[in-house]
Amino acid sequence: MRVLGAILAGGKSRRFGSDKVLAVHEGRCLIAHCVEALRGQVDDLVVCGREWSGLASLPDRPGADAGPLGGLNAALHYPGFDAVLCVPVDVHPLPGNLRAMLEGSEARVLLSQHAIGFWPTRLGSALDAHLERGHRAIGGWIAHTGAIRVPDARLALVNINTRADLSALAA
Repeated sequence: MRVLGAILAGGKSRRFGSDKVLAVHEGRCLIAHCVEALRGQVDDLVVCGREWSGLASLPDRPGADAGPLGGLNAALHYPGFDAVLCVPVDVHPLPGNLRAMLEGSEARVLLSQHAIGFWPTRLGSALDAHLERGHRAIGGWIAHTGAIRVPDARLALVNINTRADLSALAA
């Protein structure tokens, strides 16, 4: 199975106050942590929703302001892959066995950090239609597909929405 790693990085970072992608944790920006965590787990890696040096960049599909689903949708339509392992740029620390935790023939997402998921590319046309109907919430997409929810409490993931969250990650 060929798996594409997709970093969802198209958000506006309103609550954070500046571009979260560039926020520094342990001497490196958040996107660098994502690249490091995913690179050995996937066959290729892209960033969705922005340009980033060294990675193929996919514009959100069908366009900007579709939220995480716009980035996921772009990745599902990237040719040559059977599935997408997607992560948002602002959830850390990502485990080195994320693919093994989520990989399967059906869609799977982490229970509490459900923007982290494993999605078969065969769902691309269904996500096109879902977005065309005006749906933008990832929870609705998960329910629509019946994605399997994988427990993740032991991972102690931090969703970085504010500077206080970044400080909590460092603690």
